Amino acid sequence: MADKRTLEEVRKDIDAIDQEIQALISRRAQCAQRVADIKLEQMQIARESGQEPGEVVYYRPEREAQVLKRIMDRNAGPLQGETVAHIFREIMSACLALEKPLQVAYLGPEGTFTHAATIKHFGHAAIPESQSTIDAVFAQVESGECNYGVVPVENSTEGMVNHTLDNFMDSRLKISGEVEMPIVHHLLVAPGTGQGAITKICAHQQALAQCRNWLDLHWPNTEREAVSSNGEAARLAASTPAGVAAVAGDMAAELYGLEKLAEHIEDYADNTTRFLVVGREEVPPSGRDKTSIIVSSRNKPGALYALLDPFRKAGVSLTRIDTRPSRTEKWAYVFFIEFEGHLQDDNIRAIVGELEEQSILLKPLGSYPRAVL
Repeated sequence: MADKRTLEEVRKDIDAIDQEIQALISRRAQCAQRVADIKLEQMQIARESGQEPGEVVYYRPEREAQVLKRIMDRNAGPLQGETVAHIFREIMSACLALEKPLQVAYLGPEGTFTHAATIKHFGHAAIPESQSTIDAVFAQVESGECNYGVVPVENSTEGMVNHTLDNFMDSRLKISGEVEMPIVHHLLVAPGTGQGAITKICAHQQALAQCRNWLDLHWPNTEREAVSSNGEAARLAASTPAGVAAVAGDMAAELYGLEKLAEHIEDYADNTTRFLVVGREEVPPSGRDKTSIIVSSRNKPGALYALLDPFRKAGVSLTRIDTRPSRTEKWAYVFFIEFEGHLQDDNIRAIVGELEEQSILLKPLGSYPRAVL
């Protein structure tokens, strides 16, 4: 049936719907407050009975992943499922902040893709804490100064971030989640800067590599300088406008008030970086999980085959395998293996048990929900 409403009638309907939405969001927020009260009451009861209650867990990664997945599955349009899920992510973030605002360490400074990944995963109500190194992110979470941390682990064109893998060797932290971010680079300059004024292009070394062909074609004779992050490059472009351009993303452009001299300069349109969320607690199954482990076998013929064969026999798909030099033995290596499933699944338990029998090191890094958005 055709919609015969006038413009004024449609606007009145929108106003009425907005009022309903606002009332429902308030009800949801009140439920979140009650959840916090129940958790505190349970902790108090445990103390009074002489039990050690432990730390109150406000954020449940597996619960949020399940909720967002259901939202996308039942979406009927016309908005895209991911768009609706992003809206609910912010509602969930704001409601969680009523229970306890999350402090999240990330590899900074402001305006990096890691900063953007932190907001994408936790929403704007979380409190992002910029750190200068990946080591510092791990340290902040291990000490309890921050609830979680976000670090880059893999780029689709440049490969693994080895420094992140190395930190897992000695850390007690567990992987709590993953975030996938499409990497879109722009050439950014201070307002009013013309092409002829640019004498240097700054970016993180990975960003320069990801835009190498475009830069070779359009700026072949301009000096390129690798800096600690794209956020730092944007800061330099904003603070020294005479001749400095930055390769960075939308968040950096907004934070530092820069203009886009050229857009989408990455060499590959599907360039994506994956980030890991690290925390102190193990995450229960969500139904759509990944598991990461570090394993090292004895140096003998067929050792790698022996490590991988249990996955083949169980029909479990590997999503990533990488190697890092062992720190304890010359010319020995450890394998970073990522696969589908959860450590509490019976078939995964069987695989881990078989690996323990033939390896000299096996360290589970955690099971966590697969990225929803």
